[in-house]
Amino acid sequence: MYAIIRTGGKQYRVHEGDILNVEKLDAQEGSTIEISEVLAISDDGNNLKVGTPLLEGARVEAEVLKHGKGKKIIVYKYKPKKNYRRKYGHRQPYTQIRITKIIG
Repeated sequence: MYAIIRTGGKQYRVHEGDILNVEKLDAQEGSTIEISEVLAISDDGNNLKVGTPLLEGARVEAEVLKHGKGKKIIVYKYKPKKNYRRKYGHRQPYTQIRITKIIG
């Protein structure tokens, strides 16, 4: 069984037991969260339920494992012949979750 969920402006295909990094969520480590933005649910057969855009009553429960920051990316701005150079880095924060149950 899998579900397609939306969190942090992105969509993920998840199975029970999956571990994934999503945009940072406001939840404590070790707590359980409920994701109610479920776009589609399918059992392993050929039964697929698709919402318009969301499925009513469907939800996904997940456990928050940890919070962290991603790899550093370097942003470099440059304008030729103007002596303009700017270099800075960015590390995107994330929340690592484990999918525990798909209800739908």
